[in-house]
Amino acid sequence: MRPELAARLGENVPRYTSYPTAPHFHAGVDAAVCRGWLEALESGGGISLYLHIPYCDRLCWFCACHTKQTRHYEPVTAYLRSLHAEIATVAGFVASKGHVRAVHFGGGSPTMLKPEDMVALGTALRNSFDFVKDAKISVEIDPNDMDEARLDALCEIGMTRASLGVQDFDPKVQKAINREQSFLQTKTVVDGVRSRGVGSVNLDLLYGLPHQTSESVCSTVAQALTLEPDRMALFGYAHVPWFKKHQTMIDEAWLPGRAERYAQSQIAADLVLKAGYEAVGFDHFAKPSDALAQAARTGTLHRNFQGYTEDRCETLIGLGPSSISRFRQGYAQNMPATAEYGRMVAGGGLAAVRGIAFSDDDCVRGWIIERLMCDFAFSAIELVERFGERGQRLLFKASSLAINDPARLLELDGDNFVVPAESRPFVRSIAAMFDAYLESGKGRHSVAV
Repeated sequence: MRPELAARLGENVPRYTSYPTAPHFHAGVDAAVCRGWLEALESGGGISLYLHIPYCDRLCWFCACHTKQTRHYEPVTAYLRSLHAEIATVAGFVASKGHVRAVHFGGGSPTMLKPEDMVALGTALRNSFDFVKDAKISVEIDPNDMDEARLDALCEIGMTRASLGVQDFDPKVQKAINREQSFLQTKTVVDGVRSRGVGSVNLDLLYGLPHQTSESVCSTVAQALTLEPDRMALFGYAHVPWFKKHQTMIDEAWLPGRAERYAQSQIAADLVLKAGYEAVGFDHFAKPSDALAQAARTGTLHRNFQGYTEDRCETLIGLGPSSISRFRQGYAQNMPATAEYGRMVAGGGLAAVRGIAFSDDDCVRGWIIERLMCDFAFSAIELVERFGERGQRLLFKASSLAINDPARLLELDGDNFVVPAESRPFVRSIAAMFDAYLESGKGRHSVAV
């Protein structure tokens, strides 16, 4: 690696699943603003839904999601009443306006729900919203939760994609992150969803975990490939103990260094590519026939809070505590505290408590950042055609970077600004150069690679 690139390994930058990023949300976007944005939705548009289940029956120490551990089901039952109430309220604003094209169940652990509760949730969604016939339904699955009844329930709600958390198959690594899960458990779930007609399986793997080495990461990737997933994600572990206190259970002395993290990411990616998968963005891979790979090839790939997606819906409505909605006008995030969220939605109210309205500058910078993250390039001509004078000003900035940056992270190729192949692992750092908020001091972020 060139020395000027190696120096970038220590940079802490956002993951850019949104722009502006969440640390810059504020209380000026509240339930009243969110209601106005819901009421302003245009008829006939596509809508995506995200449902957050903020509970797990165990707490994985690597996790940075908004969740809490519970050994009892009563809090989950109470929460589901609140979630059903929010579904009814939101549907009252949008049911006659948009068509649901995609639903994502995340958490937490959606699969800790009892089978009958998962089916009831799926039924409530279809009764409340107008679903297109081929709507995509994806569910994040913890293989430790699964049994035949849960597999049947996921089939009954119409799941089209199963996303299984693997992280690592090495027992020493699993113990260090409190996530013990055998290869056989994972294989059993993969076989179970496929036998029920689910057409797409995604596996999530991590590098940069405690006790991982390049050799152990290779072993995990090789085992995962035997399951022939349609998609794979290779995420870098985000060690953010100032944000998630349970990550203090991980001794930082166990974590690989920056150079080792980079080596793990590259050797894992090489294995997946050699197996015939196509790279999608900087940390996803898909079989050539998969819709995600097709979107990457055709320049229609997008990025949202679930990562890379082929979903083109402008409107994403988040349901549940801490969930984030995206509207044409901006982002709105729900109350994170589960109990307070429940009180806010109990009387037919909305739970949004913070967010950000897009400025014209946000829109042009957000477009550049998304295209860099998805395509590793953006068109100078399209930038100016879309955004006029504001696009022209950022065109000057991009030109200056391409000409003057000694690291050559961005190059001008004809009418396109392109991230060269050797710099693509650092695309988050490149995107950060167009982030007008980054110098404000708000927010701390994980390392770039």
